[in-house]
Amino acid sequence: MSEAIGAYDLVIRGRRILTTAGIAPREVGIRDGVIVAIEPLGNGLTGAEVIHLADDETLIPGLVDTHVHVNEPGRTEWEGFASATRAAAAGGVTTIIDMPLNSIPPTTSVDGLEQKRVVAKDQAFVDVGFWGGAIPGNKSDLRPLHDEGVFGFKCFLLHSGVDEFPHLDADEMEEDMKELKSFDSLMIVHAEDSHAIDRAPHPGGDHYETFLASRPRGAENKAIAEVIERARWTGARAHILHLSSSDALPMIASAKRDGVNLTVETCPHYLTLMAEEIPDGATAYKCCPPIREASNRELLWKGLQDGTIDCIVSDHSPSTLDLKDLENGDFAVAWGGVSSLQLGLSLIWTEARHRGISLEQVVAWMSEKPAALARLHNKGQLALGYDADFSIFAHDDAFVVDVKKLKHKNPITPYDGRPLSGVVRKTFLRGSEIDFQNPGGKLIRRGNV
Repeated sequence: MSEAIGAYDLVIRGRRILTTAGIAPREVGIRDGVIVAIEPLGNGLTGAEVIHLADDETLIPGLVDTHVHVNEPGRTEWEGFASATRAAAAGGVTTIIDMPLNSIPPTTSVDGLEQKRVVAKDQAFVDVGFWGGAIPGNKSDLRPLHDEGVFGFKCFLLHSGVDEFPHLDADEMEEDMKELKSFDSLMIVHAEDSHAIDRAPHPGGDHYETFLASRPRGAENKAIAEVIERARWTGARAHILHLSSSDALPMIASAKRDGVNLTVETCPHYLTLMAEEIPDGATAYKCCPPIREASNRELLWKGLQDGTIDCIVSDHSPSTLDLKDLENGDFAVAWGGVSSLQLGLSLIWTEARHRGISLEQVVAWMSEKPAALARLHNKGQLALGYDADFSIFAHDDAFVVDVKKLKHKNPITPYDGRPLSGVVRKTFLRGSEIDFQNPGGKLIRRGNV
């Protein structure tokens, strides 16, 4: 039975609504920013506003991107909360979790977190949460940051790229994991081994293969093995960031079978690009760990399909154009990071459909699974009681990436000129369409979401 006329603030009707039971003809009723009714199409839910989806449109839950470098305050010329969250919304992402480094100060103390919240609060077009940072000497800051609502803690096992966020060695990481275990927090790890990279060839010059040789798979594999064993010994929850080496998949699968509390992400650039096709001097492609060969890419897709890899997030890590060394194209000098926050869904959908992978599966990897990682209990699914965060996605539509039309701050991406399938036509946060003029995002905290 439907309720009285105008019972809902918003009703969306369509033949293709992606619920927890798959894509089906449904009517969705939203009240006070929350999904409160999902009924078969034709039941006649009524609302103050009613949206009818076109036959080529699918209503999908808002994506959750748990790996975004916003860089504000301190390096706001690289990116900022207004530009990053506009780009997120344009790509169907309704929640981001900001990384603790590249901003100054980094989020390694409660004071650093508060400085970030002050600048973010009136600029966010989507919901924004924060990771804390684990660095040498800040063990006593971890519990206060946790109590202030960070979703977990990031550490590096080699130089982070910025001096104000130093890396941990494996023993220090283990000590911090023990601390995090005591209040059930999460350690997220940039897993590349500094000793292996120190012994690898130097990355100088404009040839991508030289850069690739400087960040060997062995460096990733060795560091991931350390994370697995330290998580096994401490019982702490651990998460491997931006997996690029497919060599590590068997040991990750083995650790999961053993009951190690481990999750793993990968990123669109590792799933859509390949080393063999990167032109000389094309530093827009530089990231760490690096984009590897086509054969490696195919094994990462298999790892996703068999559940060894849990989720797909952007690792949007922008910088100013000069830091990409576009003039010389020297991979040793250029800042490492790929800008793709606005494009992730279309990038992955374009590749996935060629492999016969469903849109439901893609959205699970990019929405439900990252939400579960961050324990966001009311995000990531189109279900009763969840926030009314979603986008209208034209799955068969297509476009060509034009870097000048993207909403992130610096006009560079390796995807410029690339044809993609799937267009985000509208994005909604808590039942209101995002208009890119009036920021309506909230700053979210662990446990309060």
